[in-house]
Amino acid sequence: MSLHQQKQQFEATKTIYDSATLLFKNVDGFDVYNISIPFERDGKRYLFGRVERREEWARSWVRLFEETGQDEWTLVENSMIYTLEDPYISEIGDELVLGGTHVQYQSGKYSTYFGYFYRGTDLHDLYYFTTGPNKMKDIRLVALADGRIGVFSRPRGHEVKGQYGSESMIGFTVIDKLEDLTADVIENAPYIHGIFGAGEWGGVNQAYLLSSGNIGIIGHICYSHQEESGQEIKVYMNMSFIFDPVTRESHDLHLIGSRSCYPPGPAKAPYLTDCVFSAGIVMREDGKADLYSGVGDCQAGRITIDYPFAPYGSIV
Repeated sequence: MSLHQQKQQFEATKTIYDSATLLFKNVDGFDVYNISIPFERDGKRYLFGRVERREEWARSWVRLFEETGQDEWTLVENSMIYTLEDPYISEIGDELVLGGTHVQYQSGKYSTYFGYFYRGTDLHDLYYFTTGPNKMKDIRLVALADGRIGVFSRPRGHEVKGQYGSESMIGFTVIDKLEDLTADVIENAPYIHGIFGAGEWGGVNQAYLLSSGNIGIIGHICYSHQEESGQEIKVYMNMSFIFDPVTRESHDLHLIGSRSCYPPGPAKAPYLTDCVFSAGIVMREDGKADLYSGVGDCQAGRITIDYPFAPYGSIV
């Protein structure tokens, strides 16, 4: 079954308990999208968000927002301004690690991009400490049960497509400590095979250590599609799968969200009308999960779904 057919089947049978578009305050004139998962620090709830004008590309900042109401987030004034896109966080020991994509320009023109990483125990004073490989997004970290750190990579390009058929792959390796996180280590992470089909791409957005010892993955999976109008669109969907860090086997990949699960809204461009870019899940007191995503590259949303890793244990 093609990914397009899987999407149609999912949308015909999906169960979404609640949905909302997030409201961001004190950022008038800017969109906030492609957020990190919400997290707690010092008794408050925060997230990082990509802040960008609707009409601009690759000219964004990552800012910190504090929860000030139901699905309402307010800019933390005087907080650090990161020249990044698409933020994500990991909690490693007592440190918070913030990652994001840094776009570089030469002579006023786009040149390339890298993943930048910041770390620290003080949310308001994180230190830049390492850089990912050239032109690699979606690098993610997860604290493992033995104290080491799992690292997911996301190589993408013509070389990958020529060798594997899919436009991207996901790699995984293990490091002992954050000081070992280097571009070379990430670049050489062995691939996990069998995740993406021909013409598909995607990556890990948030990784969770489960009580079974497996890693639960919230990610995105994508394909190109031509609509009846002739408009070619990029379809981005929320997905999850299970990864065993010992056997390096992945299984139970399934869709958990698509654009139709979220409230109607605009898109940054016509080819992004069917796009949701996963942030991750946050567990609720009722046992269900809130799944957060960027929507249409101009908004952020939340949907409530069944816990996607239920047969494989709880989040540690």
